[in-house]
Amino acid sequence: YYRINRDTGNRKYIQPKHELGESPYRFNWQTPILLSPHNQDILYLGGNKLMRSMNQGDDWEAISNDLTTGGKKGNVAYGTITTISESPFKFGLIYVGSDDGYVNVTENSGGSWERISDTFPKDLWVSRVIASSHNKARVYVSLNGYRWDDFSVYIYMSDDYGSSWKNISAGIPASPVNVIKEDPDNENILYVGTDNGAFVSFNKGGNWEAFGKGLPNVAVHDIVIQSEAEDILLGTHGRSIYKADLEALHEFGEGQPSDAVVFSTQSVRSSGRWGSSFGKWGRTFEPSTTFTFFSIKDGKQTIKLFSENGTELNSISFDADRGFNYLDYDLSISEKAKKALMKENTKIDIKKAQNGNYYLPKGTYTIQLGSSKNTFEVK
Repeated sequence: YYRINRDTGNRKYIQPKHELGESPYRFNWQTPILLSPHNQDILYLGGNKLMRSMNQGDDWEAISNDLTTGGKKGNVAYGTITTISESPFKFGLIYVGSDDGYVNVTENSGGSWERISDTFPKDLWVSRVIASSHNKARVYVSLNGYRWDDFSVYIYMSDDYGSSWKNISAGIPASPVNVIKEDPDNENILYVGTDNGAFVSFNKGGNWEAFGKGLPNVAVHDIVIQSEAEDILLGTHGRSIYKADLEALHEFGEGQPSDAVVFSTQSVRSSGRWGSSFGKWGRTFEPSTTFTFFSIKDGKQTIKLFSENGTELNSISFDADRGFNYLDYDLSISEKAKKALMKENTKIDIKKAQNGNYYLPKGTYTIQLGSSKNTFEVK
């Protein structure tokens, strides 16, 4: 590992080394390193012991004994820490997992450690341990058994620092689990990456839905959430990084809806260029917005568009998938709808565009799917 000064470009090698006379440390191929959420000068790095630096990696100390089964001889290190998580509620409340199935916790910065994985299946790779950002005592663990030809789904949650565990993996098709992530804004929402795609839960793992619209059938190895932008990023095995907007998901409360849900739609800025082009060979400027909705079943659905006075302006039928759906709409309306709008508001004049379409004028409109409604604005 190196520390890089982005201003000067200087880099410094900061990987910890064992003391003279000690056994060499064992490090995983994907050695975990963590910046403390309490102080960005403090680093944790996992070998077979947990290392801590108080000065950005210049100096290291081991704050644990060997937290693994002890390793095995071979050309690939084994018996190594694979994942580290420190609670944002308390400095020194740290969880670590290893490639041989152990999960350990310290509540006093390594003064003492407790193994909390004795009830788990043995010897499996601990792919993630996550200290909750919503509940001080809550922790999540995912295990991966593909190295043992075990493709079962192993995801656990504890609300008592790991003293007891609840299996929350029901509903995910058999596939090794690589990562679990808690939503930073809604404690009920969890995300999981497996060897066969991503899944989302809206009730702390009580149920899971496929979370793969536009995502190839590929292993998801990492999940990052950008809270301010409300974006989620999925790192895949060889198929790049994918990004999705979480704004719609955050409109859910706890649990899944019993009927379709239409989510808020971003405002659209009106333009006199809609439906026109620059020159005979220019591309026509087509407006567009996207309706986001949740369907409780597969099959034909119909979204309707209404004016402020409740006049139906458009009706769009499409094949929906169970879960989240996205429908692009070009903001065009029929001549009948144009006449209805001009009758409602005699001050507007809706003219046919160069491409022969009529488009929504400025105003607030309602979209409806079943009994669910939401509005959007053309400014």
